[in-house]
Order: sequence, then structure tokens, then C-alpha cells
Amino acid sequence: MEPVYLGKITSTHGIKGELKIKSNFTYKEKAFRIGNHLIIDNKEYEIKTHRIHKGLDMVTLDNYHDINEVLFLLKKNVYIEKEQLNLEKQEILDEDLLNYQVLTASGKKGIIKEIFYASPTNKILRVIIEKEILVPFASPLMKIDVDKKEIIIDKILEM
Repeated sequence: MEPVYLGKITSTHGIKGELKIKSNFTYKEKAFRIGNHLIIDNKEYEIKTHRIHKGLDMVTLDNYHDINEVLFLLKKNVYIEKEQLNLEKQEILDEDLLNYQVLTASGKKGIIKEIFYASPTNKILRVIIEKEILVPFASPLMKIDVDKKEIIIDKILEM
């Protein structure tokens, strides 16, 4: 079992036990499927319903039908087992990217020190190749080789 961080429960919504989850997770459509199991405080909870409201993921959990029954989950971190995501070969989690080696067109090698979001849709890699460099993740100058666990970055690092 390999848990993957999805987000945090911020509050409840309504009186029927619906929870608001703030999440920047890339593959939300795979994670928040009805029937999937969320892990909160090392306990599994099955997703009964899911919808998106004002940028937050709204879920109800099986066997919880009232706001008073879910109050103990507020401010808790939410995880899911990686196996439940059924990711395709080219779908890579941020946690997995940290293990990838970075190469430049000129042959320099480096590592990814951190991945963060400059905005909700702009993922940035903090790469160390002789010095620290910030690289936008979806750059056309970047090629990802999943088999070799490498990221090849052209010209942007040569400046």
C-alpha cells in the first residue's frame, strides 16, 4: 500500500455530511471516483458521492449521513492508495518525479529538488544543475522518458 496525498478537508457543506476537500492533485478525476477509498487518519472511507463546487472537491462518505457524524474529520489530510488511481504509463505523480534524473541537451546532469505551483495550473520544477533553476513543467522544451526515469530539458538551462 502506497498512500498518495490528495488534499485537506477544509469544512463541511450542508447538513447531510458533505465534506469540502481542497486539492491540487493532478488526477482528481481518477482519485475522486465513487467507490474509491480515501484514507484519513489511517482509516479507509468509501466515496459515496463526488462533485466540484467553487474549485473544491465535495464528497460524502459511505455510512455518514449527517454533519455531526463527520465533524471529527475536519482539517484532516486525505490520501488514496496509488493502486486505486490506475494510472497510465505516461501519467506521473509529483512524488515520482522527484526520483527522476534531469539532463540537459549539452549532457549536464541534475536533480529535482522541489515541485510547487506558481498558480493553480502552473507547476514549477526547482532543478539543481550546478545552480538552482526554475523550470515550468509543461514546457515544450522538456521531454520525459518514463522508462529511463529521465527528464531532458533543452536550451532553457543553457542560458
